[in-house]
Amino acid sequence: MKKIINNPENVVNEMLEGIVKAHPKYVRRIEGTDVLVRKTSPIKGKVALVSGGGSGHEPSHAGFVGKGMLNAAVSGEVFTSPTPDQVFEAIKAVDGGKGVLLIIKNYTGDIMNFEMAEEMAELEDIKVKHVVVNDDVAVEDSTYTSGRRGIAGTILVHKIAGAAAEEGMSLEDVQRIAQKVIKNVRSMGMSLSSCIVPAAGKSSFELEEDEMEVGLGIHGEPGTHREKIKKADEITKELLDKILEDIEIKKEDEVAILVNGLGATPLMELYIMNRHLHKLLNDKNIKIYNTIVGNFMTSLEMAGASITILKLDDELKQLLDSIADTPAFKNI
Repeated sequence: MKKIINNPENVVNEMLEGIVKAHPKYVRRIEGTDVLVRKTSPIKGKVALVSGGGSGHEPSHAGFVGKGMLNAAVSGEVFTSPTPDQVFEAIKAVDGGKGVLLIIKNYTGDIMNFEMAEEMAELEDIKVKHVVVNDDVAVEDSTYTSGRRGIAGTILVHKIAGAAAEEGMSLEDVQRIAQKVIKNVRSMGMSLSSCIVPAAGKSSFELEEDEMEVGLGIHGEPGTHREKIKKADEITKELLDKILEDIEIKKEDEVAILVNGLGATPLMELYIMNRHLHKLLNDKNIKIYNTIVGNFMTSLEMAGASITILKLDDELKQLLDSIADTPAFKNI
């Protein structure tokens, strides 16, 4: 294992210390926790958004704490759900009196622990609701989920629900907006290599030099199949075809697209995929309203990428265009 770390047991703590020192105008850490909140939290009269999960997917989720997106991010150990007490601390720290929305990726541990924290908060008369993101079309159930996994589409839920909260919408309306995004977002990924969890010290799985895995999860969960590696245009088409089998997008519909790297894929390769994704959608007369390319939902040093398609309406377009200013996502 080659990693720039000191001790596998300290990677999350030391990472969070580094994030705060890099972005002090955006975030601060709740003492004694692995929770990062907006520097100005709590914000009175505004719905607060809390998300999180196991570490190893950076910049998710701490990188999206800031204006127009999250109010807090809770970091578990690498690929391990944060505990209910940590999520509860986040809720208490950001509640400004208008309620808190929890954005949970669909993994069994995350759902159990976030829902327990929701119950703890309600006992203290904090109004909390939640949504579950399940955008991955690859498999119906997986190693860590009942139902589809939540992957890179979560970033668009952060962005659009965050904009709704920033506009002063009620908790019920912010939840409605988040659920609308979830209903209309789909993702599909592939990998060229495995990741290495620091505490394990070895690859999560092995791929031959000429193989790729299609449809795997962001923790290295098995995908739909392995096959010989293809050219970028062929990979892009395979991922898009799978998405379009799952959601009806008609001619003249407008979409936002997200081409996401899994950690070790050069931006050059993501842009090559994006180039062909535009061509494929243009050929189908599907209108691309917004394009996002970069590393947003990673899996440590895994090489690979995912494509996300979000079907838009006027309400979602307006919120997608709203200002966001966070360490890892800016629309200003």
